[in-house]
Amino acid sequence: MYLVTEIILFSPVIIYACIRLRGFIPNRSAKNVFALLCVLLFLGYPLAEFLSHMETARWVRYPLFALYCCLPCLLYITMCVVAIDLAVALGRVTKFLRRETLSSQGFKSARLGCCLVVPALIVAAGALNNNRLRVNEISIELPRKGSTLERLNIVYASDFHLSAITSDHLIERFVAKVNALKPDIVLIGGDVLEGHGIENLGPIETQFRGIRAKYGVYAAPGNHERYRGGTDDFFIHSGMKYLKDGVAKIDDAFYVIGRKETRSSLRKPVAELLKAAPENLPIILLDHRPVDLDKVSDSRVNLQFSGHTHNGQLFPVNLLVMPFQYELAWGTMKKRNTIFIVSSGVQAWGPPVKTAGDSEILWVKVTFRSAP
Repeated sequence: MYLVTEIILFSPVIIYACIRLRGFIPNRSAKNVFALLCVLLFLGYPLAEFLSHMETARWVRYPLFALYCCLPCLLYITMCVVAIDLAVALGRVTKFLRRETLSSQGFKSARLGCCLVVPALIVAAGALNNNRLRVNEISIELPRKGSTLERLNIVYASDFHLSAITSDHLIERFVAKVNALKPDIVLIGGDVLEGHGIENLGPIETQFRGIRAKYGVYAAPGNHERYRGGTDDFFIHSGMKYLKDGVAKIDDAFYVIGRKETRSSLRKPVAELLKAAPENLPIILLDHRPVDLDKVSDSRVNLQFSGHTHNGQLFPVNLLVMPFQYELAWGTMKKRNTIFIVSSGVQAWGPPVKTAGDSEILWVKVTFRSAP
């Protein structure tokens, strides 16, 4: 189960934080209740993952939502305890805080309240941020090559992670925002479906078919489609051209290539995929994970769209983990002749909380330039 190993690995720090907070509570009964609360917070995420893989009643989505939120709550409670302990230690060394102040119940209660209220507010703000779907605009230039196009209006989105706790109106809002941009083409970069959670996909397919774009909607798979299995029909019924190591020539003006998401050792090389795009036209690659950047930048690919990273999703993961895993974890980067764009996703994965990055739709305005 994803992240359970990490939770166990950091359990000593989590246990330390819970023991510290428990020590600030004067009443024995209250101490025991708090200890039970800590156990529930620790078990919340694994329990949410277990329940999410089961067929459950509709009302279970609400406790499931709360259980998923236990993970970020635990993260920020632990961070808050450690940060305040360091601040108190500094106050002792500088004699800014007196011993009488530190031992008073009022000061202990204030520390307890801060370590519970602040994380709760952060998680609430993150849940609101996750539910707020933004349109972020990017303007780029690409070589025209043999194309007759001067401009291309692209809408790109990835990482919907549609599951039992997804809002019933998410896709409705998404389609409305996309259509308002009047796109020439809509590109979907994978992880539309979670590996579990929604059995009846009919209403979602109907909503996706409401997207209006001059050249249509093209999608590539993500790793969660692979976990789910049998998703080809979903994309077809949603009105999308599903490209799994597939190449589509659009209006004799440019190519769109969708790369299959699988283990690195089984992936087709980019050079092999490009054999199906022999003409001198701009090439757009959909690759769910932002990997193989060096190989892609040495190829004829002009623009690559990716997702998967969620920009870390939870602060400070975006600062401490993502830069070491990916050369580009979010944003835009030009490497040699290729522009790479990585989205933070339409929605969070797992815990419905985003304290790093937006829930975003990318509106990419492309201008094609002639060679000097």
